[in-house]
Formats: sequence, structure tokens, C-alpha cells
Amino acid sequence: MSNNTKRNALGRGLGALLQSPDTDITTRSDASEEGAAIVGSISEIPVSSIEANPFQPRTHFEEEALRELADSIHEMGLIQPVTVRKMGYDQYQLISGERRFRASQLAGLTSIPAYIRIANDQAMLEMALVENIQREELDAIEVALAYQRLIEEVKLTQEEVSEKVAKKRSTVTNYLRLLRLPPEIQMGIRQRKISMGHARALVNIEDVKHQLDLYNQIVSSELSVRQVEDAAREKRSSSPGKSASVQNLPQSLKDAIQSLNNKLEVPVELKADQKGKGHLNIRFNSSDELESLLSKLLSE
Repeated sequence: MSNNTKRNALGRGLGALLQSPDTDITTRSDASEEGAAIVGSISEIPVSSIEANPFQPRTHFEEEALRELADSIHEMGLIQPVTVRKMGYDQYQLISGERRFRASQLAGLTSIPAYIRIANDQAMLEMALVENIQREELDAIEVALAYQRLIEEVKLTQEEVSEKVAKKRSTVTNYLRLLRLPPEIQMGIRQRKISMGHARALVNIEDVKHQLDLYNQIVSSELSVRQVEDAAREKRSSSPGKSASVQNLPQSLKDAIQSLNNKLEVPVELKADQKGKGHLNIRFNSSDELESLLSKLLSE
């Protein structure tokens, strides 16, 4: 292929490059060379021809686990292919499988099996995020960040995200709410010092100092999720700015407010005066969250 032909293909953009007969991209029907990389199939391709995924949502790989996988791959080979997109001219970019790819490099493999696809940047980002969200080893913050990227970068709504990842919308909302927690608590989630249940209780506390105090108690005293929920409820009920008359409400009303809080999974604040007049305050941080709250309120 002449340099001019290659430059012309590149000048027409990625789409033209991928469809150009001047590239080394083939399909099942036009594959003529033995061992040719076929789009839509699994092919053995050189590790040196694969570049990392710039959209990789996962940011942490445990070194010991990676080494164990590398030892297994060295012994048995790579059983599950990675997924790549064809960039043209014997170049590929990872869509998913970076952990397997890194372990294969550690194992000293020179080529690995890969499922080859063609995708534009947005489609690739979406595929990478959705595929990685399904991984059991992801921590809750990594999942939350992946959901956030689907919303902000792929321009999906929470409802569309829930459909893409086959999760309830409330599940997506709960993960996104974790990103409101202070960095110290988010790091504790990533390091698995506290569980998702602990985090969901903490996020219902509006005062950051109270959140951090309770977080430190969880870590130091190994509090159960139920204990944290009770402590969070006490901190909310004793927080400044609430009407003193709220504390004197009948227990049945307090229980009703708590049930509403649990159903909506956001802080619900009741303010009332001595005559019994007042209002309920339900906070939300986005139009998507408001839609989710209204859906829950109208579901019964």
C-alpha cells in the first residue's frame, strides 16, 4: 500500500478507514489469507498489536490476583478471548478483557485469542462500561463511576442505564448516590472496609462530620449494617434545624416517616409547628433522581 493511499484513508476519518479495501480488515466472505484477522470472529492476534482501552472504567488491579491469573494462563493458555476493535493496519484496541490482557503479558504470551469488532468511540465506551459493570470483582465505587460515565459521556438516562445493565433503576440510583460521600468513605468502600449496606446508611446522613464519625466507628468497632442504620436514624433525628415538635410526634408517625425514608432511599425531613402545620421535605439532586422518586411514590 502506498503512503498516499494510507494518508487518504486516514484523512477520510475512522469510518472510512475501517471500510476501506486498502486496510487489512476482512470479513468471513472476503477472507483469503490463512490466519487473516476476521471482523466478527475469534482470531489469534499478536499481543504487540493490541493497545489498552482508553475508556477502561476499572482503575485498580490487584497485583497478587493478576499474578495468579498470569500463572494460570502460562499453564493453560488464555481460555476466554478478549474483545478488541479493529483500528486498521494490524492494530487493535481493547474493548474488554484488560485484566486478561495484562495477565497474558505477564505470562509472556506473544499472541492471544480475541473477538474482533468494529466500533466508534462512543459505542466502544458504552460496550466497555456495560461489560465491566457485570464483573463481580468491581467495587461499588467503580460500578458507580461506570454508571456516571454512561450518563455523562454516553448521554444515557438512569432508566436507559438500568436497561443496558439489566438492573433495577433504584439499584442504579443507589450506586450513584455513593459518589456524594466524602473521599475518605469512598476509599473505604473501595478497600472494602465497609459494605454497600453500610454506605447506603451513611449516605442518608447530610452532615459530613457525622458521616465521617460514624464511618470511623464502623471501621473501629465492626458495626453491623443494622447498627449503622439505627445510628444514622438517630443522627438525622437529632440534627440541627429540625422543629422541636418533630421529636414529640407519636411513634406511629415517626415509623411512617422512617418507612417513607426507606422506600425512597433518600433523607425525608418533616417540619411541623405546635399547631400541627408543616411540610415534608424530600431532596433530590437531578431530574433523573426526581423521576425515580416520583415513580416510587406513585408505584402503590
